[in-house]
Amino acid sequence: MRLIPYALSDVGRKRQHNEDSYLVAPQLSLFAVADGMGGHRAGEKASRMAVERLRDSLIPPKRSAGKDEVLAHLQKAMYITGAAIFDAAQSDPDLAGMGTTLTSVLVHSQRAYVAHVGDSRCYLFRDGKISQITTDHSWVAEQVKAGLLTEQEARESRFRHIITRSVGFEREVQVDGTVCPVQSGDCLILCSDGLSNYLEEDDFADVMSRQLYSDAPRVLIDLANARGGDDNITVVIIHLANDADAVA
Repeated sequence: MRLIPYALSDVGRKRQHNEDSYLVAPQLSLFAVADGMGGHRAGEKASRMAVERLRDSLIPPKRSAGKDEVLAHLQKAMYITGAAIFDAAQSDPDLAGMGTTLTSVLVHSQRAYVAHVGDSRCYLFRDGKISQITTDHSWVAEQVKAGLLTEQEARESRFRHIITRSVGFEREVQVDGTVCPVQSGDCLILCSDGLSNYLEEDDFADVMSRQLYSDAPRVLIDLANARGGDDNITVVIIHLANDADAVA
């Protein structure tokens, strides 16, 4: 399969600075989205460090590597990244408490390996349908799981930006890992919560079904901005294509 990425980041309608970062490294089959926190300077640095250190820390798995080995490579790069951000925060008082979400995808041998911390998300788009691969590490997600909030209440809660796990806030962090079989024609979608807070899965499916994939990031971001745009908005779409359908 040929991996064709389309990515875009937007400051949104109410923020002055963009603290999101994204990684598009098709030569490594590696992609990521990070949403920084800790104030303008700290948040921007944390998210930028996250994607850069992730790229530099990943040891590309051999073609013959098994599922567990490939996922371990990606998770180890996430651990190294978290430790580096934590150490940077400890060495500079202005960066104290900085952290970031980090959701990454490594495509290898017909599988997508997803490593995830925070409330940025990864979705799979296949045959006109969207499914969420990651689980949010957020206060509202925990309340929904416990039956204390409905999905709609969680979406409208003033606490929806509170996350319960981040990269860099502690030196060691638990990294969720998921292996998802993929096939030609699929799209993987990574996004920050500035997008997912405003869009239902049906919205994603509708845009992805109706738009050229190259146009979809702008259309999705415009839709989130039209509905409020109170946060930075970042989206990375990875089209898994054969050369014959690489123009989509």
